[in-house]
Amino acid sequence: MPHHVSPSLAPVMVAKNSSEVAPAPEDVASLMTTIFTAKTSQQSLDTAYALTDLLNNSIGFRGLQNYGILPEIKKAAADKKNGARRESAQILLGALVERFPPKHPISEVIFLVEDHGMLAAALDALHDKGPIVRESAQYALDAIFQNLKPEAMVVALLPALLNYLGKRTGKWQGTVGALQMLEKMANKAEMGMGSKEEEEAKDLLREIMGKRLSSLIPVVEDGMHDLKNEVARQAVKTMNALTTLLSNDDVAPRIPLLVDTMHHPSLTTLQKAIHALSQTTFVAIVTSPVLALLTPLLERSLNNPSTSQEVLRQTVVVVENLTKLVHDPVEARAFLPRLKPGVERVKNGASLPEVREIATRAVNVIKKAMGEDDGSVVEGQIAPTTVEDVLKVLNEQIKAHGGFVEDPASTAFRNTALKYAAQMATEDINFRAVERVSLCIGPYLTPLMAAGSATAVGNEVQKFFIEEDHRKFGQPVKEDDGEVEIVNTDFSLAYGGMLLLSHTNLRLLKGHRYGLCGRNGAGKSTLMRSIASGKLEGFPSKDELRTCFVEHNQGEDADLTILDFAAKDPELASQGREEISKVLEYVGFTAGPEGRQQEKVGSLSGGWKMKLALARAMLMKADVFLLDEPTNHLDVANVKWLQEYLKKHTEITSLIVSHDSGFLDEVCTDILHYEHKRLVHYHGNLAAFVKVKPEAKSYYTLSAAHAQFKFPPPGILSGVKSLTRSILRMTNCSFTYPGSSKPSLYNVSCQLTLSSRVAIIGANGAGKSTLIKVLTGEVIPQDGKVEKHPNLRIGYIKQHALEHVEMHMEKTPNQYLQWRYANGDDREVLLKKTRILTPEDKAQMEKPIDLGDGRGSRKVEALIGRQKYKKSFQYEVQWRDWLPKFNTMVSRETLLEWGFQKLVQEFDDHEASREGLGYRQLEPKIISKHFEDIGLDPEIANHNEISGLSGGQKVKVVLAGAMWNNPHLLVLDEPTNFLDRDSLGGLAVAIRDYKGGVVMISHNEEFVGALCPEQWHVADGKLTQKTHAGVALDRFEDSSRPGSSVPSTAVSSATASAVNSGVEDNSEMKFRAKKKKKLTRAQLKEREVRRRLRHIEWLNSPKGTPHPPDSDDEA
Repeated sequence: MPHHVSPSLAPVMVAKNSSEVAPAPEDVASLMTTIFTAKTSQQSLDTAYALTDLLNNSIGFRGLQNYGILPEIKKAAADKKNGARRESAQILLGALVERFPPKHPISEVIFLVEDHGMLAAALDALHDKGPIVRESAQYALDAIFQNLKPEAMVVALLPALLNYLGKRTGKWQGTVGALQMLEKMANKAEMGMGSKEEEEAKDLLREIMGKRLSSLIPVVEDGMHDLKNEVARQAVKTMNALTTLLSNDDVAPRIPLLVDTMHHPSLTTLQKAIHALSQTTFVAIVTSPVLALLTPLLERSLNNPSTSQEVLRQTVVVVENLTKLVHDPVEARAFLPRLKPGVERVKNGASLPEVREIATRAVNVIKKAMGEDDGSVVEGQIAPTTVEDVLKVLNEQIKAHGGFVEDPASTAFRNTALKYAAQMATEDINFRAVERVSLCIGPYLTPLMAAGSATAVGNEVQKFFIEEDHRKFGQPVKEDDGEVEIVNTDFSLAYGGMLLLSHTNLRLLKGHRYGLCGRNGAGKSTLMRSIASGKLEGFPSKDELRTCFVEHNQGEDADLTILDFAAKDPELASQGREEISKVLEYVGFTAGPEGRQQEKVGSLSGGWKMKLALARAMLMKADVFLLDEPTNHLDVANVKWLQEYLKKHTEITSLIVSHDSGFLDEVCTDILHYEHKRLVHYHGNLAAFVKVKPEAKSYYTLSAAHAQFKFPPPGILSGVKSLTRSILRMTNCSFTYPGSSKPSLYNVSCQLTLSSRVAIIGANGAGKSTLIKVLTGEVIPQDGKVEKHPNLRIGYIKQHALEHVEMHMEKTPNQYLQWRYANGDDREVLLKKTRILTPEDKAQMEKPIDLGDGRGSRKVEALIGRQKYKKSFQYEVQWRDWLPKFNTMVSRETLLEWGFQKLVQEFDDHEASREGLGYRQLEPKIISKHFEDIGLDPEIANHNEISGLSGGQKVKVVLAGAMWNNPHLLVLDEPTNFLDRDSLGGLAVAIRDYKGGVVMISHNEEFVGALCPEQWHVADGKLTQKTHAGVALDRFEDSSRPGSSVPSTAVSSATASAVNSGVEDNSEMKFRAKKKKKLTRAQLKEREVRRRLRHIEWLNSPKGTPHPPDSDDEA
């Protein structure tokens, strides 16, 4: 309720005394009368504040007991005949709970614990017919909530709310109010950017509330089914707030579905939820909050007689997988007994042997997780502290410090207050926030003991339990004695509206090499950039600690020589050209007029650009290297060189972001891991980290558990019936970059099919990316020819993948895709060198052509149509300044002979795009689903600008753009750069299951070895083709799963070395048109019947099922 601060007590004639002298009963009664008979709300409020201050400054909490104030409030709140009294009751209650607890914390016992507290009186008033009464009641509730610390919320407020919600006599408005308070508690526990103390209090509240979810969820779920819509809506909001208390990345994506299942309970929604859970790979430790959310759903599925055998099988699998990750037997005993009878019933009664076998395994896992059946403490388990343990120590310390003073308060109240303090302290002790114990004891005992004694008791109890904590869990490890500490700072980090790190610590020691690990979008590169730009709170400035951010970004000065580029850098100006040249030569850039130092920066491959960035860092003599994906574009030899350099220079501290597990294993001395918006430090390399944290094993396997990519099927390629038929071919091609004396490619011949799985391998600068560019038409070879199927669609991702989107940083991913395909064509294809008209091409368009039909010469304006002609195509040519009726059909060969290659290619591209986009609608909703299939959150795709995305997220945008038109051939130049391990696994599984051809350049041997049986080795511009016997399928986490299958495309490529070498097909790339047979009358009737049956089947299918394609080619 809006209110003013009360004025001085002059109008109320009360002496100012801070002594323990009790006010006269007449004075209190007079103030009470004024409060309940005041003419205005403000007068009532001012007098309520006066009474509160009078009691606060005299006898404190005893005034609440001695003058019968609270019974009078309850009586007035229930006065149905007098709205003013009801309003005044809530105003007085609000004033008391606003000002008493901060000064006399023990008053919380009176307001919330003793005699069921005052909460119900305020909640009941929310249904009052008078809006002013309701507003006053809300003021009282807000005041109660505002002054409670986390321990008091859980020990006092939460039970009072649950008790109120458990009553069946309450009004629905009170129920909504109670649910809103639960929602506020959950929201208060959410991480933020507050002070360190505030965030630690939130962490404690989140942990304690999480432990109580098992009692909260059933109560809130009941509210979701309330007949009153207002209650049901608020219950759903509260449930969503409560689920934020879960800190489990495995379950988080399924939470909306689980909440919806609770809200709309039915066999169908339950089956969907169980199916979603069965598709989840659980790797994080399962704690009681997760069990509290999932156990009711699993129990319902196990006990429902209508549950099918398949759903039972999925349920038992989920129970088994969950139980394996329950590490605390106490938590297991709290939840698993509810599931065990259902699993045993499946074990004994399921009709399918497979289901019974899985249930038998699950029962054994449950028994193992629960430990001893007699309820005793399992060996090695640490017993939690009980309230009785704390009370025992507390009573001993009270006796040792003189006991309680002479106190008119009843013994019963004193015992209640002691138990309340002990309960709060117990929560702190069990959640290892032992430094808060004194805050839960001293302030609460102060009115009951001699001056100073209560504080001493609180400190002694805290000291006792700190020692007990050290005995149970060991002394805190003193970090790295004798090491030189260069950074030790606490900070929070946010990007836009997204909190990345909350009050975490970063401690760096001289000479250590730290691997920074976490998923894409966790904020690794943002942290690096914040350090590099000097914006990270508490990190030493560059004057104190020289820090260099190593990234390959030299695009702005592409025309400078390498030596000039380095000398131009203002941070290297003091070194001198001679010293710069020496360091460049050490890295591999040879000196001299003909040396590599005189080459242009723009001619460097990705690997050499990274070496140039490393040379810059060496010249700066940096104390700290910030290496963001340093192995991107580096070949094996250069990665080895970098490893040796970092290990040799022990004076340099490195902070490394890399998704190359081998590199991190070899280099790192420590790992910093992103966990729940904190940086957690682990000693040792990546292998040692995975031993300590097994759920991080995805760093060593290719798994789609956390990031699933789905690539669209490539579609039919007309005239190509065999997967081994050539669809793209280079013959005797050579290419030299302008300004370079040495050709990048020399006399190269190769070809690709729909079954191709090719890895292009070679050293940095060998010509791998150039080969790809020639194949895809990015550049035109000076010698030789490149042929492709006229309808072939190619999805191409460049080596520097971000080049695709660097001109669209202000767009969202959704807007970028709409721009790219707005006119039915892929605009990026139109920008290729093979599509842009040169002056020679434009001159060719001006040449008159005589067809010999007697109508004279004319000039070509455009190609506007195409149809099959013998084994090729013929195109409809529109002539400049001639009417459409004079358009002519000209064969492909004739147009090529006339010199209109680019015109033909442009029209072929248009037709190929039209075919690929035939089933695509360029609508935001459909585009969002496409991004989701590629692993990008639709929320990010629709609302975040590309400029704000991480490198990995930008790669996903580029990948989604390339796959939109259903390409037949996927060409990936260094696809693993920027992708985290989860996304790398998802991409590998998607490529493995893709039905089209794949060509990739990658230095990631793990990735290539798992996918590509054929390798093309490029060295000095020449190509050598090699084929392996097979791919390493054991690198996939799901390689041994039942029913897993390897697509026939990969198998055919792996088993036949002749497939991609072109033995089968060295003919001209012409494709026979498929002639349609004329159907008989009977066949036409059969076709109509088939169409009708398909349509009826579609009408009976679930809502949202796409209409089946209608084909006239069926027999």
